[in-house]
Amino acid sequence: MLVQNPRAGYSFLKGIAPYSAGVIASPGFEIERARLAKPLPLAEAFARLDARLASIGRPLQSLCSVELRSPSPFTFAGFSDFNAGYVRNLEQRDILLDGMNPVARTNVAPEIAPPSEPVVYAFSYTVPASTTDRSFIVAGAGELPEGSLQECDIVRNSEHSLDALAEKASFVLGLMDGRVTGLGAGWQETTGVHVYTIHDIAPLMASLIVPRTGNARHGITWQYTRPPIQKIEFEMDVRGCAREIVLAA
Repeated sequence: MLVQNPRAGYSFLKGIAPYSAGVIASPGFEIERARLAKPLPLAEAFARLDARLASIGRPLQSLCSVELRSPSPFTFAGFSDFNAGYVRNLEQRDILLDGMNPVARTNVAPEIAPPSEPVVYAFSYTVPASTTDRSFIVAGAGELPEGSLQECDIVRNSEHSLDALAEKASFVLGLMDGRVTGLGAGWQETTGVHVYTIHDIAPLMASLIVPRTGNARHGITWQYTRPPIQKIEFEMDVRGCAREIVLAA
């Protein structure tokens, strides 16, 4: 369900309590992504976000996506506990809309040199449009059905063979496709397609991932990280952003 969020300059796909499934800028707006040169703990990062939005004259509600990095994958219970604290940052800024969380999110755990605590890697927000191109962000998703946070629903649970990874990847690509379509966007509009896994997906690139995304022009970014929950092995997110910047430390 695509929900309009007029005060924020975007619409969002209804997701679950911690995050929406994706966002697309409303007419007259576009999405700017700001990556932090030095990822910051949540409280510091949200203060940095507040300052950034104030400096460009945008309301706090214009926040539309957050990218997190965690020390290691959570248990399902631990993930729920973390989400409760994360959402409070949004509630304090009056970002929720009629009880729904409009902000998309990706949260992954770097396998090498992970942070000592959860940190914000990047955030995105709407600004007045400088072009007529649409901009959107699809939230990260692993091999779980939409709306589920149950271990029993993991596709090919505890399997790591190439065949199992192909099935997991195909399932996640289906989720991405459904979200891109649900936003009213198209794969040809993407500026970034990202895969998060520590497993060898090179054999799947030419046969599955690149053909399904149609992203041969921009390529696929493969980050050597784990998804945020234990036993989930393959995650993706997608974006088509008008502008991307780096905020110095």
